[in-house]
Amino acid sequence: IHGQEGPGDILLFLTGEEEIDQMKKALDRDSSRMWSTRGELRSIPLYSSLPPAQQQRIFEPAPTSERPGQPEGRKCIIATNIAETSITIDGIVYVVDPGFSKQKAYNPRTRIESLLVSPISKASAKQRAGRAGRTQPGKCYRLYTQGSYETELVEQTFPEILRSNLGSVVLTLLKLGVKNLVKFSFMEAPAVETMMRALEELHYLGAIDGEGQLTPKGELMAEFPLDPQLASMLVDSGKHQCVPEMLIICAMLSVPTPFMRPRDCLKEADLAHAQFSDDLSDHYTLLKVYEEYVQNQYERDWCYENFLNQRSLAAAEKIRAQLQNLYTRLGLEVTCVTHNELRRRTAVRKGLCAGFFLQLCYGGKCKAYNTLPDNTVVALHPCCCIRHNAEFVIYHELVMTTKNYIRTCTEVELEWIKEIAPLYVRDLVQKTPNGEAKRKLMRL
Repeated sequence: IHGQEGPGDILLFLTGEEEIDQMKKALDRDSSRMWSTRGELRSIPLYSSLPPAQQQRIFEPAPTSERPGQPEGRKCIIATNIAETSITIDGIVYVVDPGFSKQKAYNPRTRIESLLVSPISKASAKQRAGRAGRTQPGKCYRLYTQGSYETELVEQTFPEILRSNLGSVVLTLLKLGVKNLVKFSFMEAPAVETMMRALEELHYLGAIDGEGQLTPKGELMAEFPLDPQLASMLVDSGKHQCVPEMLIICAMLSVPTPFMRPRDCLKEADLAHAQFSDDLSDHYTLLKVYEEYVQNQYERDWCYENFLNQRSLAAAEKIRAQLQNLYTRLGLEVTCVTHNELRRRTAVRKGLCAGFFLQLCYGGKCKAYNTLPDNTVVALHPCCCIRHNAEFVIYHELVMTTKNYIRTCTEVELEWIKEIAPLYVRDLVQKTPNGEAKRKLMRL
């Protein structure tokens, strides 16, 4: 396009951060040979975890010619589907659409919610094409055939309710007094299996009883604008004397990651982040980051020096204040462990089990882990703070890329899980395949 087409900026859609960074390096390397004859091609990445200042670069004007007679340059914005509908960028004339995006998917049998690279829909393809030529005639290069477009792409992207864990939806409907969930008139009815799995999870969390009715704990959980696992963790935090800590952790898990790792400062960023690291818990690491942010008077400069996203931390502070006000209004007692860091850290790890015991992994050798009871092989995400071979860990999310990674993890004791969720441990023993993990469960 840069070598053959007329003036105008380019918008290229890719699926994720890693692909975008690889493409940027390739474009920067190959386009430099054409500067003298075709002008500069300035590649600019755009994805959600990019620092806000770097995201704003997409609105900068295209590069101009450096000397008389040299052609004007152009921008090439390499973006995820964040650029499909959220923003309009002036000057885009050419769109390149490979036909893929990352979409959230949920498997009710394994209870795994993940992001998968999937073909886009025809509606998304039309939306991407519409990004070109907003201010002048444009072109869209689709990197798939007309036959693929007609036969392989669905008309519309599947509604998110068909691709998500329905725990929050079911809890809300029960709070509203809906009795027959299966016959509820959804605009897009989810699979019955997904609905039943959501009810099973809520039963394990103690939100509903054996008859499918809300328990007193479930009534409280439904008041919080959180996923059921986070709500369960927060409601039970008083028992473990870690209420202030759980308010912060719930808030931090509700915003994008605060850790920024610019490609040109990876070592400096990792060194800055290491000061917050806790070798037993990524959740506790997030807690330490927030507390340091508060101690440093919410300073933007402090965030910049430590490669932290100030926007995420500011959003977490607002969410924490909202949750604290709601917690107090519901008449729940605020209890905490003070003056003993070891006891405090143990209380937090134990309190996390009240929400995440459903996402338990057993660790073997070479840092390989298996989810329980499904026995899916996973690995700790490279950004995880746990560097040793932990026997049992709980995790916040599972990410499927080149391999299965569990992210935001905490090492836990199996006895804590039995104390908090004896019914779940009993069923876990029956469902877990024979092996060392099952033997340890049976010893309980």
